[in-house]
Amino acid sequence: MLAVFPQKHLTDIAEWHRMGEAGIFPPDSRMELIEGEILHMAPIGSNHAGHVARLIHALTPRLLEKAIVNAQNPVQLGDLSEPGPDFLLLRPDPNFYTSRHPLAADVLLLVEVSDSTLRFDRSQKLRLYATHAIPEYWIVNLIDNCLEAYRQPRDGDYLEKTVLSKADNINLYSLPEIRVAVSDIL
Repeated sequence: MLAVFPQKHLTDIAEWHRMGEAGIFPPDSRMELIEGEILHMAPIGSNHAGHVARLIHALTPRLLEKAIVNAQNPVQLGDLSEPGPDFLLLRPDPNFYTSRHPLAADVLLLVEVSDSTLRFDRSQKLRLYATHAIPEYWIVNLIDNCLEAYRQPRDGDYLEKTVLSKADNINLYSLPEIRVAVSDIL
């Protein structure tokens, strides 16, 4: 007798968008498409939301005309992934990405605020972002109260990893004239 194993159905971006337009997902659901799989994300807690607000507050005034600040909105990575990172700095676009979601090439900085998702953000999300050449990926690590900065994506990983405390500062990789005090976001 031939053994049969269940097959996984992977969804692509086009099917994902059709499902959303058809109203298949509940309106309050938090879901992301990661490497063809639909993942249910945990609700956003107040600590998480407050740290996203800190990022927005710390970076927005310094970036006028240099980048677009975007929070908790999708970025399209290839045909099988559309995560909704907590914070994005995007290349300037005169239409503010109203006709399409940003692509990997549009991203200057991508940030995940991590508490319950720390392991996932350090493994699957890190691999996804590095594979799609996101130049700089930060994890605001609420468990260890630090900022993890990843740079120089290559072969599904980042060559440079730096762990920063509240006493440190960091310059943005794509906008080196922008210096951020880690204490402003932690």
